Amino acid sequence: MRQPRIVAAALASLATALAGAAVALAAPSDVLVTNGSPVTPFSQNKQNEPAVAIDAHAPKVVAAGSNDEIDEESCAAGDPTTCPFTPGVGVSGIYFSFNGGAAWAPQPVYTGWTARDCVGPAACQPHVGRIGTLPRYYENGLVSDGDPGLAFGPRPDAQGRFSWNNGSRLYYANLTANFPTATKQQQAFKGFEAIAVSHTDNVQAAEAGSNSAWSAPALISKQSSTTFSDKEQIWADNASSSPHFGNTYVCWASFRSNSHGQAFPTPLMVSRSMDGGVTWTTRQVGPATDNGINSQPDGCTIRTDSKGNVYVFGIGTRGGTSFEMMYRSTDGGAHFTGPTLITSVVPPGVQDPVQGRPVMDGLGGARVDLAPAPSVDIANGAPSGSDATDQIVMTWVDGRAGLNHERLMVSTSRNRGASWSTPAIVTLMSGDRPVYSAPAISPNGTDVYVVVNAFTTPYRNDTTSPRGLVGEVWHADVTAGALTGWASLHRGVVGDPRGSSSNSLTDEFLGDYVYAAATRTGVVGVWNDTRNAAHCRAIDDYRASLYTSSPSSPPNVLASCPATFGNSDIRSAALTDPTP
Repeated sequence: MRQPRIVAAALASLATALAGAAVALAAPSDVLVTNGSPVTPFSQNKQNEPAVAIDAHAPKVVAAGSNDEIDEESCAAGDPTTCPFTPGVGVSGIYFSFNGGAAWAPQPVYTGWTARDCVGPAACQPHVGRIGTLPRYYENGLVSDGDPGLAFGPRPDAQGRFSWNNGSRLYYANLTANFPTATKQQQAFKGFEAIAVSHTDNVQAAEAGSNSAWSAPALISKQSSTTFSDKEQIWADNASSSPHFGNTYVCWASFRSNSHGQAFPTPLMVSRSMDGGVTWTTRQVGPATDNGINSQPDGCTIRTDSKGNVYVFGIGTRGGTSFEMMYRSTDGGAHFTGPTLITSVVPPGVQDPVQGRPVMDGLGGARVDLAPAPSVDIANGAPSGSDATDQIVMTWVDGRAGLNHERLMVSTSRNRGASWSTPAIVTLMSGDRPVYSAPAISPNGTDVYVVVNAFTTPYRNDTTSPRGLVGEVWHADVTAGALTGWASLHRGVVGDPRGSSSNSLTDEFLGDYVYAAATRTGVVGVWNDTRNAAHCRAIDDYRASLYTSSPSSPPNVLASCPATFGNSDIRSAALTDPTP
């Protein structure tokens, strides 16, 4: 632990001297995950919301996903003041590493519906061609719409029996929309957004660009004409000690309204597959009420322990107070009990009057709705379960100390969620304000890692002052269940989040989460990164105008902005246990 503490102290001193300015700090090496992405133009250079999974049976194999706009049209196509999502073009990026996350293989190139050659000035005419996102959606009348969730589990044999001896199966869950040219009778599902899951048994072929390496997407959400399914996460029961070994579970929020996810009711949903993702059974978990006083868990995480118990976590409200909530199933997802109200939470940030959503870094900042949502991992002893402690670790960001004083919180349970440790603060570098967090506990329960995206500057009441965003990885030893010796393992290079953007150009965009996965010897963490994204004065001015009585029109992006405006990336670090 000595060396990380020395590094942490040195970096903390430097960060204090720089007063949180968005400057690059020397750091151990991290690598680019989204290596197929061009640095220009916007929005083809935009990625966010990373996810990562490690194959417990073959831990050198790592897969990651993100919202990746590599196949979208350039802002220069057609009206140069707009940067739309091209109808029918998917955004669910996929990436592979075969050396434990130390480096990432070239981004796969598949065939599907694309607009990546729509670089203007002519209006875009999308067509079948090269894509860097999940294949087989266009062919099935669907669009891969991002919010990635990935999980490795065992592969079933011809009789449906799961065993690691059969090999591994990678699952990829994401949002999906109907392909835009489909008639109402041709649409694959009702409603606005659904949840779909693809899988592959051959990650090498998938990395090489074989469409056929992937299954056709399975639609798993129950849909009506007003349903907007959102914020899904996936997990495969990957400990062979479990009586439900091989089951796969997905959780999400079902917005049942005609307002594209902005109204109510909103129940928590869980879907279960017992045959390797071929068929799914979906059930509502808990009530649907969402009235501002009582609301149901959102921003869910789902996990299993070595005994096959299933846990679903999310942030909701009771009596107007926000809580981290937990539902649990002891019969392989057939029934759930709860919710258990684990701890109260104060969501961070201030309400942005233009977005109508909370932000932390300033006017026109990135939304942070799910900063207080629970991110969870369990030491389930995968792949065998033999050395499991089944300790549950949960992190979140809390705003009870006020704006510019947000805190990274952690709590653990050693008795299957029956009781939880008093929430503790993980103290970051001076000036760092945590936004999103993700814990990973080693399968044998000896080490906890947390990946964090943090702002390095206080809230800005303007769009002209520099802002900072950084990715970090922290580590603690687990001693008799207690998390001890928190230390910084890695701090990335600070970038300016003003260089990120929503496609509407009205605000920054970082998505809703970061991710981490651990082995017995280390961790792979992924985060949103803006070190190579240049902010644009014309966009800064446009965003500022939206807060006045005389808002201006958006600028011609490519003519007015640096080439790397919008170039947000996904980066990762593969780090070893500092105290093996």
